This record gives sequence, structure tokens and C-alpha cells, in this order.
Amino acid sequence: MTQPNILQLAKQGDVQAIASLMNRHLQPKGITAKVAFQDTCLEVMLESVQVPNQQILVVFVRRGLTNLGAASIARVKVYGQQISKEFPAWSQEFDLGLAEADQELEDDEQFVNNPQILTISINFSGDTAQGLTNQDFEFIANQISTDILSSCNDIFIQKVSITNGNSVITKER
Repeated sequence: MTQPNILQLAKQGDVQAIASLMNRHLQPKGITAKVAFQDTCLEVMLESVQVPNQQILVVFVRRGLTNLGAASIARVKVYGQQISKEFPAWSQEFDLGLAEADQELEDDEQFVNNPQILTISINFSGDTAQGLTNQDFEFIANQISTDILSSCNDIFIQKVSITNGNSVITKER
């Protein structure tokens, strides 16, 4: 299929064409889209090694489908699933009504495009007689932070500070 044919088929509601267009953008990021149609509801399953980022990917799907303008799609259900899991980690539904979708898209874009500062403060009180060092505290704090943020993409460490067993790790989205 050539691109104009895929685009035309996608506008007609062809699920393989819609999945193909989504996967062109998502597969380089390690995410695969599977698409199915139920009446006038398009179901989009997004699978990845880690749980896909709900906020960013729902905006991606909504923007793409709104721009596509497929008249046969009235409602969309988006699911995010980790490949090794049996059930989706999250799901979100939205109507593809143009006025409502445009407002929600604008709200979502403001959230996604504006960096959010997230500070995780982990306070440990340890007994140095037990042999816990600042390196031990730092290791534990980093493990906890990694666990908390494992489902968040597009985050980088801004600051890590360890003082007397208190660890403050600031990350920015």
C-alpha cells in the first residue's frame, strides 16, 4: 500500500490502515498499536515492554484520529498494556465529537507541553551502628524512585542530594 492509499483507507475507517499509520510513529518508540472496530467505537490497544504512558499516548491517538476525520468513528477506547501482562494497565474513552475533542486536545497539549516538576523526598533515619552509610541510603532512595517512576516516560533527573540520610531527588517531566 502506498501512503495515499493507506491514508484514504484510514479515513474510511479501515482498522489495518489506522494501525499502520499509528505504528509508523509508535514502533520506533517500542510501542505497537492494535486496532479493532465495535459498532462506531474504535478500540486501540497500545502494547510495550513497559506500561505505555497514558497521558501522552491518549493525546497522540486523539490528535491523530481527529485530524483523520473518519466519519465512521464516534467513540474511541484506548488501552495501555505491558506485553507480558494479561490485562491492560489502563484504559481511557473519549468521544470524537469535534468541538469537545478540540477543547480536550487543547487542554491535553497544555499539560504535555508544559514541564512539570516532580519532587520525591525520601527520608531515612538509620543507625550508623548498624552499618548503614550514605551510599546505602542513596541506593535505597534511587531504587524507590525508580519503582515510583517506572511507568513515567520523558523524565530526567534534575537533582539528587543526600544529606545525613535524607535523600531528595527532583525530576522534571
